Amino acid sequence: MPSTSLNRRVGCRSEDHPRIARRALVQAGGMSLVGIGLSDLLRLEAQAAGNQRSGKAKSVVFIFQSGGPSQHETFDPKPHAPDTIRGEYGVAQTRVPGELFCEHLPKLAARSQMFSIVRTMHHVAGREFRNEHNSCTYLLHTGTTALPIGDTNASISQPRPGRVQWPSIGSMVAYAAPTDADVGLPAVIELPRANLMKYTGRESGLLGPHFDRFGVDLACRCNAPDAGGSCPNCYSHDDPNLDPERRPGPGPKAWWNNSSCRNPEFHLPDLGLAEGIGVSQLEDRAGLLRQLDEVRRSLDRHEQAAPLAAWEARRQQAMRFVLASRPGKHNPFDLTQETDATRDLYGREEWGQGFLVARRLIEAGVRMVQVNLRGWDTHQNAFRDLKGRLLPSIDYCLSGFLDDLSARGLLDETLIVMCGEMGRTPRISPIAEGGRNASGEIFTPGRHHWGDVFPCFFAGGGIEPGRIIGRTDAHGGLPVTEAFTPEDLAATIFHCLGIGPDREFHDSTGRPYRVYRGHPIGELFSQASGK
Repeated sequence: MPSTSLNRRVGCRSEDHPRIARRALVQAGGMSLVGIGLSDLLRLEAQAAGNQRSGKAKSVVFIFQSGGPSQHETFDPKPHAPDTIRGEYGVAQTRVPGELFCEHLPKLAARSQMFSIVRTMHHVAGREFRNEHNSCTYLLHTGTTALPIGDTNASISQPRPGRVQWPSIGSMVAYAAPTDADVGLPAVIELPRANLMKYTGRESGLLGPHFDRFGVDLACRCNAPDAGGSCPNCYSHDDPNLDPERRPGPGPKAWWNNSSCRNPEFHLPDLGLAEGIGVSQLEDRAGLLRQLDEVRRSLDRHEQAAPLAAWEARRQQAMRFVLASRPGKHNPFDLTQETDATRDLYGREEWGQGFLVARRLIEAGVRMVQVNLRGWDTHQNAFRDLKGRLLPSIDYCLSGFLDDLSARGLLDETLIVMCGEMGRTPRISPIAEGGRNASGEIFTPGRHHWGDVFPCFFAGGGIEPGRIIGRTDAHGGLPVTEAFTPEDLAATIFHCLGIGPDREFHDSTGRPYRVYRGHPIGELFSQASGK
C-alpha cells in the first residue's frame, strides 16, 4: 500500500462516526473528574471506528535506548574489520548458526531463540536530519521519514505555530487500540523518568491531546550531569578515569554526588492530587458525580443509553487511576508486591525495575508501555562505559524480563520492541581532539551519530523468534540487503496489535488520514502464516 501524504483525502466512512446527539455531547462535555470529559467521547469514537482487532499482541512494550546504541557493540559486530572499525570487544556466539553478538551480551546471545533482530533499520531523511538526535527521535517515535514542512533539527524540539505534526506511535495505539472499558489506566504509559525525557515526537499531533501518553516519574533523583545507565549501575560521560578523589560520591573533591541513586528503589507516582484532599473525599465526590450522572442518564436513556454508559465507564477509569496511587496488590506501580526472587530476576536497578513495572502494567490492561533507557550517546569513553555500565545492565535486565514473560505465558501476547533513534559511526574517533573530562584527562574515543543503519530488537506478540534479518556491509555502516524505515517499524507494531492497514483517523477539522504509512516487516512473521 503506498504511503498517504498529509494532503491526500482517503475517504470518510459512515461507520467511523458514532451517533451521539448534541444534547448528550454538551452535557457530557461539561462534566469532568481529574480532567476526564469530552476526550472520553472521542475515545468512544475511536472504538466505534475500528473493526475488531485480530492481532496476536494484546500490548506492546517499547524500550527506547535514548542516544542511539552502537550496532557494532550490540547486535552487529564486525570482528574481521580493521581495529578502527572493529573496536575493543570480542563476540558471543548466538543460538542462530553463524550469527554473532557483542561479547558483553552473553545472556541475550544464549536466548537468541526467543527474539529476532532487524539489523537494517535506517533513516531516509536528508543527512542534516538523519544524524541528529532531535530529528531522529521525532522520526522514530512518529514512525515517519520526514520532519513536518518548515522544521529543522533545531526547530522540531520547540513549539511552533502552524506545525502539522504526525501523531506518535503511542498516540496511534491509544486511538486505534484503546484499553478495555474496565481498565482503570491510560492506554499508553511512559516511565521511569518522564520529567527528564524531553525528546520530540511523543505528542499526539493531528489526533489531538486526548490521545497523549501519560508519563510517570518512578526513579530516584539523579544529580549527574549528562547521566546515563541504569542506577545504581549508572555513570556520567565525564566521569574521571584515574583520579580516585574526583570519582562520583559525597567526598569533598568528587565532581558530582551520586549518593541519591545508590538505592534505586522506585517510588509510587505522584498523580498531582491537590494538597489536603484525601482518598475518602475523592470517593465521596465520585459518589456525588455518579448520582448526577444517573439523573442525566434517566433523561436521555431512550436515545443515548449505549454511548453514555460507555462514557461513564471511561470516567470511572480516571477515578480508579487516582485511587491506584495507594500502595497495595492492585497498584501496578507497587513493586513491594513482587517476591524477592522475581525482583532479583529482573535486577535490582533502574532498568530492571522499569521492565518489572511494565510487566505489571500490561497485566493490568495497559496497551503500550514505553521504558526509556538513558545513556547510549557514547561519543567519548565509549568502551569503558559500554563494558562497565550499559551492556551488562541491558543484558541482565532484558534477559530476566524475557524469562519472566515466557514463564508466565505472557510473551506470546506481548510485543517487545527495543531500539534507539539511530546507530553509531563505523569508524571510531575522539569526539574532539584533545577533549578532556572533569579531571583534565583526555577522553578516550567513541562512535558518533549515524542514521544510515541501526538495529532493532523484536520479541513476542506474533513475531517469529530466532531470526536475524538484514545484512550490513563489512564495516557495519550501510545496508546491503533490504532496509526498513520508522514507517515500517510503526506498521509492524500496528500489525501485531491487529490494527488493519485500511484504518483511518480524523483531525479536528474532520479530514481523514491513514494510520499506516509503511509496511510491516514481513520477515518477522512466519511464512506459514502468510503474513
